[in-house]
Amino acid sequence: MPGIKALVSGAGIAGPALAYWLARYGAQVTVVESAPARRTGGQLIDIRGCGRDVIARAGLAEAVRAARTGADGLSFVDARGRRQASMRADGFGGDGPVTDTEILRGALVEILHDATGGSTEYVFDDRISALDDRSDGVHVTFEKAAPRRFDVVVGADGLHSGVRALAFGPQDTGGARLRHLGHYLSFWTARNTLGLCDWTEVYSEPGRTIGARAVNDNTQLMAFLSFRSAPFRYDPRDSTALKTVVRSRAAGMRWHADELIAQLEDTPDFYFDACSQVVVPHWSSGRIALVGDAAFCASPLSGHGTTIALVGAYVLAGELARARGDVAAGLRAYEERLRPWISRVQRFGQGNGRTMTPRTPAGIAFRRGVVALQERLPLGDLLLRDQIRLSNGFALPDYTLYEGARP
Repeated sequence: MPGIKALVSGAGIAGPALAYWLARYGAQVTVVESAPARRTGGQLIDIRGCGRDVIARAGLAEAVRAARTGADGLSFVDARGRRQASMRADGFGGDGPVTDTEILRGALVEILHDATGGSTEYVFDDRISALDDRSDGVHVTFEKAAPRRFDVVVGADGLHSGVRALAFGPQDTGGARLRHLGHYLSFWTARNTLGLCDWTEVYSEPGRTIGARAVNDNTQLMAFLSFRSAPFRYDPRDSTALKTVVRSRAAGMRWHADELIAQLEDTPDFYFDACSQVVVPHWSSGRIALVGDAAFCASPLSGHGTTIALVGAYVLAGELARARGDVAAGLRAYEERLRPWISRVQRFGQGNGRTMTPRTPAGIAFRRGVVALQERLPLGDLLLRDQIRLSNGFALPDYTLYEGARP
């Protein structure tokens, strides 16, 4: 598809990944990002199964391996910090609850940005304010830059996608909605006061879970809190108010909760959001499409968010290349090929919250018992068969015949 002009909204993971493949097939790619610069912070993310295959096909496997965090495994602990059950990252073919490819989100963003820097135009501190899909292309109005025309526009701008709102209407209208899964999740960077070394510890009380993972050569922790709750209103941009929410929800927890929560004030990065899924009847409308969380967020509870973003970007670009200029046909083929697998991932995410944050003491004990049993018996494929099958449950098409100018 040499000569096709593509606009991608969002410079997180799905956006630069899509830009890489579009440029590899010969497209002229622009990425617009509302943040003033590339976001280098963020939580730990997993790359599983066919997501690792996409990274390998992009020639980025070595860079990702070099940037991985030390991921030896995870332990569930009691209030006194005693490890009660553990699982290693090298079990389950590397696709268990702790994968052998864990990386800080900012590190993966940097790798993808570096891989596309010579082939993609990046526009920071701006956003799309209007889209007009006409016969000659999509006429795009920006908040700051002059209007431009593109052959295809893709929203890769996350759970609260602006492109999705413009193309399909605000959430819960026009067929687009968020499916709340009854959980909220927060991450923040803290000092390694726990002395963890290439390990994660997780402590649960009924309805809430707190934990920490050693990162950055064990000098820091990626702390997290998950709690069950009915939906409530909040401003995702008001970090001060959201930190207050985290403090209140963690109040009274034992283990090392107090010392982790105390570091919220000075953390260099902070994330808070509902565990929700995006449900839209179609991932495209005319020449406008969605990818990643904007199209099919499965929530962090699925464990596959980064994987489906990488695979989605690969398939979207490949089907556009296969369509040889027929943008609408390429977008339809992208959805037809990918949606069955995405639906399976979303269904898995809907049920996985029971494991992350059990409701009752009995649920916590059951999780601990299952993991302890797995330590003693070779039951990995039996206990985690659904997750393992999902990680490798999509066969990547081969689009090499359609490659144009390489980045």
